[in-house]
Amino acid sequence: MKQNLESFLCPALQGRVEYRATSYRYLPDKAGLCYIAVDKKNVFNMSDVTTLIRWYQTELEIKNDSAIQLPISNEEIEAIRIQTKGVVPEDRLKVIARGRKISEYAKEVYSAQSSLSKSNFIVVANKFLSTSIDECLESDDILFNILALVDRRVGKKRLLNMSEKIKLKHPIVQYFYELRLSTF
Repeated sequence: MKQNLESFLCPALQGRVEYRATSYRYLPDKAGLCYIAVDKKNVFNMSDVTTLIRWYQTELEIKNDSAIQLPISNEEIEAIRIQTKGVVPEDRLKVIARGRKISEYAKEVYSAQSSLSKSNFIVVANKFLSTSIDECLESDDILFNILALVDRRVGKKRLLNMSEKIKLKHPIVQYFYELRLSTF
């Protein structure tokens, strides 16, 4: 599995990104620990909150994180204007729209993060190998996104076109996106 996944790494990341897995020989029902290392440092461990990437404990942490910048469209502001029947001042509409969007984002990130910590890396990796790269990039699954971003089948043009979508993803996905962009 490891060799298969690493054969899909883009040439610039070969040797830098490693998939590591431990398994328990005498406990076949227990999934081993799986993690991704970049430059020999464990950057992403699915079930460990002490990795270099920030894992959120509550939705409130996500909402209060000033590093999260979500773009608000005019359509979202207009929808709130219609809901409030136009009695709310313009600057307040933006605050309401941002609050709603960050609340939705927080729920998505937190649920994706919790499902990831329960998932089995081997199962997800096998599914990745049999799924199209476009589906993996569009998926809400964090691990699919990571595996697709470091894949050699994803080119520079596609990566540059998805810069806005990446802002809405988990910080670990953003990290691997930046890592991949740094190879160009």
